[in-house]
Amino acid sequence: MSCSENTNATAGDPLEQLDDAVAAAAFRRLVRHLRHRHDAQNIDLMGLAGFCRNCLADWIRDAGADLDKEAARAVIHGMSSAEWKERFHSEATPQQLERIVESLKKNAPAP
Repeated sequence: MSCSENTNATAGDPLEQLDDAVAAAAFRRLVRHLRHRHDAQNIDLMGLAGFCRNCLADWIRDAGADLDKEAARAVIHGMSSAEWKERFHSEATPQQLERIVESLKKNAPAP
């Protein structure tokens, strides 16, 4: 199970009825918020919510963005991923890694 799988889309979901411009504006706001809150490490996002900035980059590619993996990450990070790592990345603790394993289990589709 990865963070990139679509785990909860259902037929008739009201989210699908949102105007694309509204959904895009909300997405851009989320990305800008994450750019501002670089203290929220990807490892912590993964451990809590089962997705991170890199997942968002994968998702825009899955949605049809004509970008390679690095270019998509630069869109989300607001800089190259190498620069983001140099400026903001911290090494994962064993506890953070354990939390990711448990969190990703929750990404599995409901039976």
